[in-house]
Amino acid sequence: MSTAEHLAANLRQLRKERRLTQQQLAERADMPRATWSNLESGGANPTLSVLQAAAEALAVSIEELLAPPRATAKHYRPDELPAKQRTGVKVRHLLPDPLPGLQLERMELPPGRHMVGVPHTPGTREYLTCESGRVELVASGERYLLEPGDVVVFRGDQKHSYVNRDARVAVAYSAVVLTEG
Repeated sequence: MSTAEHLAANLRQLRKERRLTQQQLAERADMPRATWSNLESGGANPTLSVLQAAAEALAVSIEELLAPPRATAKHYRPDELPAKQRTGVKVRHLLPDPLPGLQLERMELPPGRHMVGVPHTPGTREYLTCESGRVELVASGERYLLEPGDVVVFRGDQKHSYVNRDARVAVAYSAVVLTEG
């Protein structure tokens, strides 16, 4: 597939995802509808300024417009997502792609396991929820015992740790909302 074909396919896909007409996007990009139509047909050889206007109208980068088209959906198995062991606790990312300012992780704590959290940038908030078992959270010197369905919101920029004091595996999810620091 050529770069022009990539551009055409990406423009069509992004326009359809946004439920906009060629006319609406042409107006946003301040270009004639015929120009937009030509871009989507794959027959155009656009200037950099036309590419920039199209990218801005769709709120994407020029690189995304020229790259091979992405599938509209992709199925990931748990073993395809980044995971690591930290002091015997399995920590797996929940999303395959990074989202700026957000970390989502699943923690599987075997019985008796303890994991020290790494303080994040100042102003960070962390949301911890327990799915199964019981998880003890210590954050800023306070102790919280989470049972299934419980959520604790705390400052993620402070010392914190997680422990499973039960005889069965505990599963918890952490959502860390980072601030620029």
